Amino acid sequence: MSEDIRKKIAELTDVINYHSNRYYNMDEPEIEDYEYDRLMRELIALEEQYPMYADPNSPTKKVGGKSSEMFAPVVHTVRMESLQDAFSHEEVEDFDKRVRDVNSGVKYVVEPKIDGLSVSLEYENGVFVRGSTRGDGNTGEDITANLKTIKSIPLRLKENLEFIEVRGEVYMPRSVFLELVEKQELNEEKPFKNPRNAAAGSLRQKNPKITAERNLAIFIFNIQQIRGKELHSHKESLDYLKTLGFTTVPFYYQCDTIAEALEKIEDIGGNRGELSFDIDGAVVKVDDFSQREAMGSTAKFPKWAVAYKYPPEEKETKLLDIEINVGRTGVLTPTGVFEPVTLAGTSVSRATLHNQDFISEKDIRIGDTVIIRKAGDIIPEVLSVKEHGKDTVPYEMPEICPSCGAKVFREEGEAAIRCTNPECPAQLLRVLIHFCSRDAMDIEGLGPAILGLFVEKGIIRTPNDIYSITKEEISELEGLGEKSADNILGAIEKSKSNDLSKLIFALGIRHIGQKAGKLLAAKFSDMDSLMAASAEEISAIDGFGEIMAQSVFNFFSLPQSRELIDSLKESGVNMKSENVQKGNIFEGKTFVLTGTLPTLKRSEAAKIIESLGGKASSSVSKKTDYVLAGEDAGSKLRKANELGITIITEEEFLKMTESENL
Repeated sequence: MSEDIRKKIAELTDVINYHSNRYYNMDEPEIEDYEYDRLMRELIALEEQYPMYADPNSPTKKVGGKSSEMFAPVVHTVRMESLQDAFSHEEVEDFDKRVRDVNSGVKYVVEPKIDGLSVSLEYENGVFVRGSTRGDGNTGEDITANLKTIKSIPLRLKENLEFIEVRGEVYMPRSVFLELVEKQELNEEKPFKNPRNAAAGSLRQKNPKITAERNLAIFIFNIQQIRGKELHSHKESLDYLKTLGFTTVPFYYQCDTIAEALEKIEDIGGNRGELSFDIDGAVVKVDDFSQREAMGSTAKFPKWAVAYKYPPEEKETKLLDIEINVGRTGVLTPTGVFEPVTLAGTSVSRATLHNQDFISEKDIRIGDTVIIRKAGDIIPEVLSVKEHGKDTVPYEMPEICPSCGAKVFREEGEAAIRCTNPECPAQLLRVLIHFCSRDAMDIEGLGPAILGLFVEKGIIRTPNDIYSITKEEISELEGLGEKSADNILGAIEKSKSNDLSKLIFALGIRHIGQKAGKLLAAKFSDMDSLMAASAEEISAIDGFGEIMAQSVFNFFSLPQSRELIDSLKESGVNMKSENVQKGNIFEGKTFVLTGTLPTLKRSEAAKIIESLGGKASSSVSKKTDYVLAGEDAGSKLRKANELGITIITEEEFLKMTESENL
């Protein structure tokens, strides 16, 4: 018996540590928050009953995730605690009893629990000076530059307070999330699972410009510490935060009894589907600060607050049909069509069924009664089959493309089934949208709606047709006049001078993203050289594997691809790289750049390194040859010192570029 308990605790510890890492550090969760919380509660209960078997480093003793080496560490002077969870009214009532054992005349504040990334914001004399992640509660990451891109964070307060540190939750609005996922799916990228992970992934970008593009927002919900103002309660502090210019949690309720608090919890839960942001529960907090102080905290949780977690809403419905959609690169994606059912406040009648493996694993058949839910309260998904319909048969994906009738195929080791026809009409619009996108040819004004009209009218049949569009054809489209036409034509003309790397990415070659496009352009310098390259020559590029190399080779082996390139040449599209390798003195050498350099931007230094045959990496490892360090260099410099890696200044770096040998 005791050995079984010990094994169970060890297994739960390993499982929770695995999922914690995916949630907090990788922003790629595999299970729902509710299931994770259940696992954690089971482990807590076992450790309390059998403390002799508990791991000293148990996840029950940790708060959040670890700080990474991507950003400089920030030690929190006030610990950023987590909250104890409750899953029933009885557990909330038990919390109330514990509170009233210590205090009398207690009032509570009930507020929504925003599902995002917890951060700290520090202000000195009313000016925003530093922002950081929660990390493990004691040490987080300095993400000040990224936080400054969030419009709802005031850079200067309306009062010149001596000092204030507030805590807030950075989130991605549902509308922004859906747009981002749509873009990711269009480009056949792995989409974010939910808004919380999208927010976390966006906030922990090295480039603040990427963070800015994600349109994040924040709700402030707590004052960590303050100098220059005396406050006595949570509600008073939230009201005061508003006067300073902060966006606080959008609604909060002061309650005299726990029964009233439970009513508010149910009200918030019942309306969560109508909110423009995700919540994963409601928080009940003791209002009075002196009463909070009397209660204190455990090693992980404050004793004066509890988080009520809403269970994921699940409903039965009937699968009426399975529709097949064809993506930009020919992938056939099955979509389930259901009898409409209300989930999380909205009507649901469609959900992706991902691929044949997903359908086969769950044995989903047309006519089945299925259980569906919204993952993260936003994206519908099929959870399971409750019962098969009468005379139903296992579903098989079609063998021919529903759009063009060409044969489809499935590569070994892949779940995706693809259309083999590069001129498939269903793929055309998605190909064009990708071709014109910002990271590709960057043709401003040619968005999905306008491109769709051109395709519908038969004006555009290939990407090259973009370069023969006339002013009359544009201005004749509904809602567009001469000025719009001039702007679009100007953007088209400008795109002709893009670097070769952008054109390579715009072609939509399988497995070839922006970075790979830059590597190919740098290696071969012009399109003709790239088209003539063998798979072996391509695979020799540092960072390329056999699959990527073969994909490039196969693409340029197609007659249709060569015809497209020839027509783009005739239209005047640039076929050469500006970032041609100028030498090989850095060949085989890996550099990591950190801190602020005296004269060069880090991007400029990286270009120099690459032009001389070297590689600019984002992280320090044993394979790093040099760390180019400027002012305010952080964790990368420390790690370089620990590993004994050569550290150089900008001056030393520039001298190296003039050397014949290294």
